[in-house]
Amino acid sequence: MFTIGTRGSELAMWQANYVADLLGRDRARIEVIKTQGDKIQNVSFDKMEGKGFFTKEIEDALLDNRIDIAVHSMKDLPTEEVDGLVVAAITVREDPSDTLLVKQNSFREGHGFPLHEGAVVGTSSLRRMAQLKHVMPSLVVEPIRGNVTTRLRKLREGQFDAIVLATAGIKRIEVDLSQLVKYVLPYSFFIPAPGQGALAIQVRSGDDRVIEAVTVFNHRETVLTVSAERYFLQRFGGGCHIPVGAYAYMNMQKIHLTGVVAATDGSKLLRKTVNGDDPEQIGIELAEQMKQEGADGLI
Repeated sequence: MFTIGTRGSELAMWQANYVADLLGRDRARIEVIKTQGDKIQNVSFDKMEGKGFFTKEIEDALLDNRIDIAVHSMKDLPTEEVDGLVVAAITVREDPSDTLLVKQNSFREGHGFPLHEGAVVGTSSLRRMAQLKHVMPSLVVEPIRGNVTTRLRKLREGQFDAIVLATAGIKRIEVDLSQLVKYVLPYSFFIPAPGQGALAIQVRSGDDRVIEAVTVFNHRETVLTVSAERYFLQRFGGGCHIPVGAYAYMNMQKIHLTGVVAATDGSKLLRKTVNGDDPEQIGIELAEQMKQEGADGLI
């Protein structure tokens, strides 16, 4: 029997149940663990100190042998490795894009961007805020916290004209989008968080029984692309709440990696693409090129 540790949100439970199904229901049980990010709901991420807001307590349970497996959204997992723990598998990736959900009476059809000037958009991500403001400087971007259902309720109540959610989360829990317009933000001008859409299965370093059970779930293409994105992020401090985005895909056996670094007010944005075979090499190469162009000064 394997004990899987997870947060208690609907999406986190979907992720844990997905891994439980891969292992076999007769071999897995799920334990819900509350993290700092779950407990503090009235503070935006950029005002919270430290990293691992949604992972540390789960990692502590893993180190204390209270659970055998931790399941994380890869985008929430800091790039610094924790002594005694290892990501033993990264499962096949869901769509990594971001989606803008817009109230019907706020949707502006037939324009390059589907919102009117001065529209209020909810997101607690500095990366999303920076890119939104770069596309349309007049937007009012306000922080929004809570799980997917809570955010949708706030949108429908009229607190916002639109909100941004990860496309993967929308697909995984099949949320009710009635009375809303769904606009998938294209990679041509909106780059997701490094690792978005991928799940990390984290275990104790020396636990051969668990490692052997989960490594079969590794998806090679996802491992290569997500690794490139995270090596890029690592060069900027490794936090998941800084205005840095990265997206990699495979084509003709090459990894194509695009990175973006932006000022949070959207006034300046750097974007660049490299390609190659080695995820670590291209992640570092892209970060260094962008640093030479002044990326550090934007964060």
